[in-house]
Amino acid sequence: MVDKICTYLTNKIRKEIPEIDDERAEIIMYGLQNIIGEIPKIFIIFIISYFLGILELTLMAVLIIAPYRVFSGGVHMKTHMGCILYTLMLYSGSVLIGKYIVLTGITKYIVAFVVWMFCMIMIKLYAPADTENVPILRKQERRQKQIFSYVILTIEFIIAILINNTTIAGIIILGDLIQTLTITRFAYKITNNKYGYEIYANI
Repeated sequence: MVDKICTYLTNKIRKEIPEIDDERAEIIMYGLQNIIGEIPKIFIIFIISYFLGILELTLMAVLIIAPYRVFSGGVHMKTHMGCILYTLMLYSGSVLIGKYIVLTGITKYIVAFVVWMFCMIMIKLYAPADTENVPILRKQERRQKQIFSYVILTIEFIIAILINNTTIAGIIILGDLIQTLTITRFAYKITNNKYGYEIYANI
């Protein structure tokens, strides 16, 4: 159903803008699939979160993790069901872990520092982690996204260290860690994803 709607909209756009070639049409199609596919997925995740009693915290997790994900990138699942499960794990999973693994005192500072250092290294190695469907090829754009990844991650970890709410601190630390893992080569391998810039750089 989603694919049919996206195909119709893509064809409509191509009729309005004839200069769009097949390659650009594929990118538009992929973008529409992501946007339209997100709507039912978000509803499902929020409904599940509501019944788990963590709806407000899941909303907060989205506000915390999503900006970092926008710039750092990461894997994309091949099916809508896989995408739902992955997004549920990323946001609601971060909430459940952050809620029940309480980081306090010196432990919070040590864990936050170690995770922050790991994430910074992974950003340096892999961010922005693009995909073959939507590659990021311009060096300037890649550099900008990488810098924003550094900045957003660091600001969030400063908040995690300073805030007294252990649940929110846990969501930030563990949520950003999970997101960072999705940009790694290992995550791409087990989910059968490919870095777009590596594919197109060799063409």
